[in-house]
Amino acid sequence: MDESIKYKRVLLKLSGEALGKDGKGILNYDILKNISAKIKTCINMGVSFAIVVGAGNIWRGSFGKSMDGVRADHMGMIATVINALALQDVLESDAIETRVMTAIEMNQVAEPYIRNKALSHLKKGRVCIFAGGTGSPYFTTDTAAVMRAKEINADIVLLGKNNADGVYSADPNKFPDAKMFDNLNYQHILIDKNLGVMDNTAASYSMDNNIPILVIGIDDTENIIRALKGEKIGTMIKN
Repeated sequence: MDESIKYKRVLLKLSGEALGKDGKGILNYDILKNISAKIKTCINMGVSFAIVVGAGNIWRGSFGKSMDGVRADHMGMIATVINALALQDVLESDAIETRVMTAIEMNQVAEPYIRNKALSHLKKGRVCIFAGGTGSPYFTTDTAAVMRAKEINADIVLLGKNNADGVYSADPNKFPDAKMFDNLNYQHILIDKNLGVMDNTAASYSMDNNIPILVIGIDDTENIIRALKGEKIGTMIKN
């Protein structure tokens, strides 16, 4: 383990919007390649790496307002698998061994998520990409991220955001005088819904299980490495 690394096992949460930003289609492969390069650097420094992907670039629950809610969420879960497979392809093109594991079974495409198998993959230096959310409707991929982080004994969750480099008092793209917070606790997240960091279920689970979350800007993928070195970036959320 490189002595400059502060966290030995990390779970990176990537939104679908981050994966598709400024792309001509649903995915921006330049962004995927940049993320892959930084993950490879982290692995070479001895970090055990897992990823949870969202699907906002393909499908959001709000798109299906007139649909049955369970069916709309199932569509979102399946969409995360598309992003996970795309990310796997880019990682493996950089000679990074990966496993996509899904919360809903699709054995011809990926492995089902089984905690012990995930731990075994991570121990062998493989990157685990967790798709399909929690496998149940009405839960966000943020909730899936903190749950998987607890299950794999991650030291920290990196919550990658696009168009922001942390948590602000207001949207910094609309309000130039918005203040960025260096540190927050989960009570702030639960009380102030305007912060828009994560849903209450994810925040409550993280608070109850003492899971630290560092919100970073993913527009500059170098932030992944900076975060793992413990540099002062983003917004740290913990009890």
